[in-house]
Amino acid sequence: MGLEIKKSDFTQQDYERFTRKLFANLDELAQLLQKPGFGVGAATLGAELELYIVDKSGCPLPVNREIQQQLGDPQLTLELNRYNLEYNLTPVAMAGHPFSSIESEILGILRRLNRLAELHDGRVLPIGILPTLQRKDFGLHAMTDLSRYHALTQALAKMRGETVAIKIDGDDPISLRASDVTLEGANTSLQMHYRVTPQQFAASFNAIQLVTPLVLAISANSPFLLGKRLWHETRVPLFQHAIDGSSNRSVKTGEADRVSFGHGWVRHGVHELFAEAVYLHKPILPVCEKVRRHAGKVTSEGDNPSLFELTLHQGTVWPWNRPVYDPADGGHLRIEIRSLPAGPSPCDMMANAALIIGLAEGLRARIEEIIPALPFKTLEYNFYQAARFGMKAQLMWPNGPREQLTRLPVADIVASLLPTARKGLLSAGIDKAEVDHYLGIIHHRLRGKTNGACWQLRQFERLSASRARRRALRCMLEHYITHCDNNRPVAEWEDI
Repeated sequence: MGLEIKKSDFTQQDYERFTRKLFANLDELAQLLQKPGFGVGAATLGAELELYIVDKSGCPLPVNREIQQQLGDPQLTLELNRYNLEYNLTPVAMAGHPFSSIESEILGILRRLNRLAELHDGRVLPIGILPTLQRKDFGLHAMTDLSRYHALTQALAKMRGETVAIKIDGDDPISLRASDVTLEGANTSLQMHYRVTPQQFAASFNAIQLVTPLVLAISANSPFLLGKRLWHETRVPLFQHAIDGSSNRSVKTGEADRVSFGHGWVRHGVHELFAEAVYLHKPILPVCEKVRRHAGKVTSEGDNPSLFELTLHQGTVWPWNRPVYDPADGGHLRIEIRSLPAGPSPCDMMANAALIIGLAEGLRARIEEIIPALPFKTLEYNFYQAARFGMKAQLMWPNGPREQLTRLPVADIVASLLPTARKGLLSAGIDKAEVDHYLGIIHHRLRGKTNGACWQLRQFERLSASRARRRALRCMLEHYITHCDNNRPVAEWEDI
């Protein structure tokens, strides 16, 4: 969805042409995967960080285009809403010091962006959902004026109807109706890009899926929407409802949701995931590539096809872990890890990244043993339990000498797996001191039984005893921003 789309009205011929090219792309991908040496190369790690811009009162500040123009950095892009930005962090080699390298770049870009935001009496911060958002902060007036966002709004309205219902339970249940996608824009995340070889893709992807609920629970940082206490990771139901609605459309119509945890364990490799997206989801943005130099043909000289239509279509389907094909660097595959929230601190975000990569690397060799013990439906249940209850979640996990499914506190599961994560990171060539540092942050978080969501909820409860709801949220946010600016792990944040 980073592509700038020039039109939003499409004909039946547009859809038919796009569909033909989609299937041609699938055939090209199948050829690529048979090509000797395709996708081979050192593992790398990249990231995209989504950010909020707020004013001195902690309310959204719609100046993303102004800040982008002032910064003049092509790695900074405009997000869906006018008070959000996304920075595409520089990919780094997995071996050595990947997490500290990315953390250093995050700290640098936050300093640069905050200097520019000050010119508009604003600040920039990473937080899953801004707790001070109000209903007036959504609507077409809040949407960044780019044609791709207008096209997406029209396409989704055509698919699901003009309005969508959003219903999320929690301590303060919420029920909304929306006619555009700006409520989805309330979600901000740290999306990790993990390069893997085609030969290891199925095992790596399944391992990432396996551990995603564990890391999501430990890293939760989005307990509020419109000042209401909902899920610890409210981004999960909000994203699904904002795109697919809350009416169980998939149950009623048999059509697959575009936002999901997936449809099953991967059996063979990456091709089946791209094929799933093509077969299960109708195109909604049928924009075709203008120039195709080697359409329908994979050359042996390394000039790999763009797979433009397949890549665009994949960008309109939102599984929480998503396969990525990239023709750059000789052509390669990545796993896009989309469930981790933005914030609380840069060091916390990199600790989350280290945990998910370490667990996946540490468990990948055993994934075929684990899969029979953990049905995919149970894994999906774990994901939504983790999103709802965060650090307090109880998940089903293979346990004991016979790997029998047992309901266990997620903090206990993660604590027992920290040695596995450590071995996984060390086996990937990551520096020992780096491993100890970031897993130490996770250890302290587990010991303190706190993460971003827990801290926000605890401060709100303390402050709301003597303040009105909105004042309590603003006070809490000010302290959050101060701690984030100091790059302190959330487990060390004091109560207000």
